[in-house]
Amino acid sequence: MLEHLPILSLITFSPLIGILILLFIPGQKGKAIRWVAIATTILTLLFSAWLYIGFDNSSSGMQFNEEVKFLEIPLNSELIAPPGTASIDYAYEFKYIMGVDGLSLALVFLTAFVSLMAALASVYIKKRWKTFYILFLLLEIGILGVFFARDLILFFIFFEITLIPMFFLIGIWGFNDRERAANKFIIYNGVGSAIMLIAILILINTAGFYYVEGSELVGDILRYTSDTSVITDNLFDPQSIVNLEGTIFHLNDVMKSFIFIMLLIAFGIKLPIFPFHTWMLKVHIEAPPSIVMIHSGLLLKMGAYGLIRFGVILFPEQAKEWAFVLAILGIINILYGAILAFVQNEFRLILAYSSISHMGIVLLGIAAFNEAGMQGAIYQLVSHGLISALMFLIVGSIYERTQTTQLDELGGLAKSIPFISGILLIAGMASLGLPGLSGFISEFLAFVGLFETMPVVTVVGTLGIVLTAVYVLRGVLKITFGSLPVQYTKMNEARLIEAVPMIALVTFILLLGIYPAVLIDPMQETILSIITKMGG
Repeated sequence: MLEHLPILSLITFSPLIGILILLFIPGQKGKAIRWVAIATTILTLLFSAWLYIGFDNSSSGMQFNEEVKFLEIPLNSELIAPPGTASIDYAYEFKYIMGVDGLSLALVFLTAFVSLMAALASVYIKKRWKTFYILFLLLEIGILGVFFARDLILFFIFFEITLIPMFFLIGIWGFNDRERAANKFIIYNGVGSAIMLIAILILINTAGFYYVEGSELVGDILRYTSDTSVITDNLFDPQSIVNLEGTIFHLNDVMKSFIFIMLLIAFGIKLPIFPFHTWMLKVHIEAPPSIVMIHSGLLLKMGAYGLIRFGVILFPEQAKEWAFVLAILGIINILYGAILAFVQNEFRLILAYSSISHMGIVLLGIAAFNEAGMQGAIYQLVSHGLISALMFLIVGSIYERTQTTQLDELGGLAKSIPFISGILLIAGMASLGLPGLSGFISEFLAFVGLFETMPVVTVVGTLGIVLTAVYVLRGVLKITFGSLPVQYTKMNEARLIEAVPMIALVTFILLLGIYPAVLIDPMQETILSIITKMGG
């Protein structure tokens, strides 16, 4: 049944329904606005679950494809056709192409699920509810589009759509230094987008070239396209003009390495990879917790996804040449993030450095260039998305009650809010990789995969696991145990609208920790296809 529906477009643009309804609701009706936004994210999640159930796990290619040409820009003919013959038609061609495979399927469901949890957590927003939820739903559209887009320009458009609402969500509803955090976010990500766009334009004007022989009446058709399938076929075909010396479209190994490095930097800023991480720290501290759930749980994953989809898959030889560098960058992320997390007194800052450290595990999985490593990298994206969303959901609940997340101002909260404290302990155990929780599976796969190719680097990386246990337990224990300050003795326990997303996130963390096949099976064939292209 799904084959006859534009299911991918329905998922991507379903938040638009909520936006249109919100436009007609008076801004002062906060409760109605909130429930319309929540209902919209529920609809998106239901569509995503339907897609997950209908996905064919035995296929490695794109499924439920949608394609419509949305823009064609005619170009001047570079060749003059002889008199009496048909002309040659040159143009840039851009298409609305959507598709889903095992790599993007889990991230789409993660986006829909975390967005619903964040919508519920936005109960703490105190001003301009209508504008907040319109930007929130626009942000969800952008993230979903990134994971579905199969056209480079379309991918870039959706990627940029995420920047606009995030800038305002941070700058308007954030904490004291929110404007600086928003400006830093837009500057860093804007630079990354500019670098990405240059790489995309190079690919369109070389590997995006295709030729269709015409007739006497129609003429030959020469197109430059951003269709990723055309670009992929040209890059992998030895007889393609992209790989033939002496043509204006030829991409030699040096140029391919240059494009790969550009993509590594562009997506590395988003991931983030050290030293492009400082903007992310400000966002984690200053943005409202429900928006940090989106940022840490989803937006960081766009960087890793883009690196795999367009860096590793399009340029496997160059990626393998840079495998050791990727592994070293991963080790730096892991150890740097863990060490600095250990010395922080602000719990939000601990979680920010923790995200840097955990994204290093993704880099290690990619650098392994084998099945286990790639499984670990993708599994870590989903696992960390759930864990970080849960952590910042708890941060929002604690801050609402105490107006602080400074460790030296908290303590003994398990006596006053035992349910929230218990959920925090579970989130901490998942973050440090306790067996039976999702964090263990992702770390195990990534390190096992890397050990096959770089055993020494793997041993060094395992130090990060020890450090993670230290800083996580330090933060959790300081908050939940010890003497309880007098002003916190009569705090309210979690409300239903807080408890539901907490329980839901814990459920999925447990599910992925106990039954990893639910995530591995859909992505297995896609990963095997990627590894085959990389010569693994």
